Amino acid sequence: MSTADETSAAAIDRAVTAGEREGRETRVAEVSRTYPTTPEDLWDAVTRAERIGRWFSPVTGDLSLGGEYQIEGNASGTITDCDPPRSFSATWEFGGGVSWITVTVAPDGDGARLGLEHVAEVPEGPDDFWDTYGPGAVGVGWDLGLHGLSLHLAHPEAERVIEDEESWVRSDEGRAFVTASSAAWAEASVRFGTDRESALAAGARTTGFYLGE
Repeated sequence: MSTADETSAAAIDRAVTAGEREGRETRVAEVSRTYPTTPEDLWDAVTRAERIGRWFSPVTGDLSLGGEYQIEGNASGTITDCDPPRSFSATWEFGGGVSWITVTVAPDGDGARLGLEHVAEVPEGPDDFWDTYGPGAVGVGWDLGLHGLSLHLAHPEAERVIEDEESWVRSDEGRAFVTASSAAWAEASVRFGTDRESALAAGARTTGFYLGE
């Protein structure tokens, strides 16, 4: 892995926690990263559709409180809470399931820190998806988003910071990033309490999934 890849992957803090929502047990994937910009600029980058499309995916709809959104080729949902320029929450509806995200922006030294929590209910009965892929199933995707955001903030004039994400993921740089991200999420799973062997095996399967192997 190049120094740039190591720096980018290592810049993200990750955690897995347990929670509860409306009486149901949940698992929470948490990511955060500090960027060399102002909180106002970071908030604008993660809430204005024109800028979101430059580093994440094109988004349509109403990005105000109560509005419904659609991310191209990804999730849709409803904005359920908004406290600009500090936080917003939304449903994350994908593949027939519903989970929830909360995004926060706060000053951090000379920069600004982005935090994201992705909350999902623990299914009743065996959790085959978690056992197979662990938190990296969603975590690697968010890591890729935070990496894209860092590129956008460094090059805000670029129409798209990564023109073809699928091709980039399969490049040497992308493969290195995904591999490091999966490994980091496996370690977060171990800290959560998952058996190390199982966590590492799930991380390896996540890497294979994202790399198409």
